[in-house]
Amino acid sequence: MKKRIYLDYAAATPVDTKVLKAMAPYQKAAFGNPSSAHWFGQQTRAAIERARGTVASFLNARPQEVVFTSGATEANNLAIQGIARKSEIRNPKPHIITSAIEHESILSPCEQLEQEGIAEVTYVPVDKEGLVRVEDVKNAVKENTALVSIMYANSEIGTVQPIAEIGAMIRELKTKNYKLKISFHTDAAQAAQFLSCDVEKLGVDLLTLSAHKFYGPKGAGVLYARDGISLAPALFGGGQEQGMRSGTENVASIVGMGTAMQEVQNPKSKIRNIQIRQLRDQLLRGIVKNVKDAELTGSKEKRLPNNIHIRVQGIEGRDMVIALDQKGIAVSSGSACSEKNQEPSHVLLALGCSLEEASSGVRITLGKNTTKEEIQGCMKAFIAAVDQLRKSF
Repeated sequence: MKKRIYLDYAAATPVDTKVLKAMAPYQKAAFGNPSSAHWFGQQTRAAIERARGTVASFLNARPQEVVFTSGATEANNLAIQGIARKSEIRNPKPHIITSAIEHESILSPCEQLEQEGIAEVTYVPVDKEGLVRVEDVKNAVKENTALVSIMYANSEIGTVQPIAEIGAMIRELKTKNYKLKISFHTDAAQAAQFLSCDVEKLGVDLLTLSAHKFYGPKGAGVLYARDGISLAPALFGGGQEQGMRSGTENVASIVGMGTAMQEVQNPKSKIRNIQIRQLRDQLLRGIVKNVKDAELTGSKEKRLPNNIHIRVQGIEGRDMVIALDQKGIAVSSGSACSEKNQEPSHVLLALGCSLEEASSGVRITLGKNTTKEEIQGCMKAFIAAVDQLRKSF
C-alpha cells in the first residue's frame, strides 16, 4: 500500500493525542447532563466551564462572552442572522457589510436575509491579492449599518485581512457619530492556529472559531460575543449557552476544544509555525521553479504560513486534485465546503481571474505533522501530475 501524504490541513486537522485523552472520560464515565443539578451533571458542567475559561483566555475575553456552537457555520450564522434579526434598526432595514470572498457560511445567510427583505447587504471588493481595503469598508458604512463581517484569513487563498485596522476605523466612526450602531465580526476559523485573536487588539465584537481547524474535534465551535451585543438566538428551548443556542451541550467535543486551545497557546506552537512556513516556502519554490506557468494566488506576504494556493495555466484544479490523489497526495481545489460545487471559485473571480483561471486553483495546506520528506514527495508528485495532464490534452 502506497504511503499517503495529507496536505489539506485547512479542511480538517487530525485530533491531537492530548485532545483525545481529555475527551475520553466524557464519552462514558462522566456522562451526566450538564443542566442537571446532581453530582453527575455538575461534573460535566464544570468541564464545560473550564473549557470556556481556556477559550476566553485565548481571546482576552470574559468567559460569559464565549458561546459554544456546533462549529464555525453555526457561529457565523448566529452572528449574521443574530444581529440582523435582533437589530433595532428597522426603517430603513439593517445594513450589513461583508466582502466578496467570504466563506459560504457568511455569504449564504446574507443572501437569505436579502431574499427575506430583512436586511440589505453590501459586498465590498478585494484587490488582485485578495485584500480588503479599509477605505472601501469605511465608504460602505451608512447610518443604518448594523454589522461589518470580514474574514480574518481566507480559507481558500490564505490572505490575511487588516482586521485590527478595520476595527480601529469602525471605533473612530462610532466615536464621531454616536448614532452609529455597528457591530464588527470576523470569521477567525482559519486564523486561530497562526494569528493573534485578542479581541481587544482586533477591535471586534464578534469572532468565530472552529475546533477542527486546530487539532480539536469536529462538531465544536465558538462565537465570541462581546457583552452588550444583542443577538437573536439560533435555537430555542432550554436556554443553554446564554440563551443563544438551546440544546444539551456536546460535552466531550467542548472539552476537546478547550484542550486543543491550550495547545495553540503552547510556546512550542510558535516554533512549529516557523517550521511550517519554511516547509511551505520550500515547496512553493520547487513548484514555481519546475512547473511552467504555475502562479501563486493571493498575497506573498499577507498570507497564512501554511497556505499555498497555486494556479497552473490550462489545467483544471479538480483534475489536479484527482491526479495527486492517485499519487497518494491529498490536497483540494478550494474550501472543503465548496468542493462539491462545480462552479468556478467565487474567491478567484473576485480577484479578477477569468473563468478558466478561477477553475484552475489548487490549495495545499501544511500542518504540524508535515515533514520535509512529505514536502519532497508532494513536489515530485505535483510536477509529475502536471506533465501527465498536459500530455493527455
